[in-house]
Amino acid sequence: MSGHRDAAEELELIAADLRELAPALPERIDANPEDVEAGLAKLVLTLIEVVRQVLEHQAVRRMEGGGLSDEEIERLGLALLRLQERLEEIKIAFGLEGEELNIDLGPLGRLL
Repeated sequence: MSGHRDAAEELELIAADLRELAPALPERIDANPEDVEAGLAKLVLTLIEVVRQVLEHQAVRRMEGGGLSDEEIERLGLALLRLQERLEEIKIAFGLEGEELNIDLGPLGRLL
């Protein structure tokens, strides 16, 4: 029974957080045809950057925990390096700077 109450309280806290965030969000999305492609690229690259940072963090944690062989560490490092290089190429293609991928989430702060 207390599990249901805890879940209900948690849902109410989440709902309260969302109500607090709502005024900071735009009421309408400005879908200017000239900016849609760049905006979409920025969003996708931001998500990829978040995933890349999570993967990098996990790789470091596994490496420090001794869970990877030298060969696995080498392959993982090379894969992360190539991913970073490819991200830089795509950012240049869309004219984006690294800081532009750090989306402002209003009251939650910056994404990256």
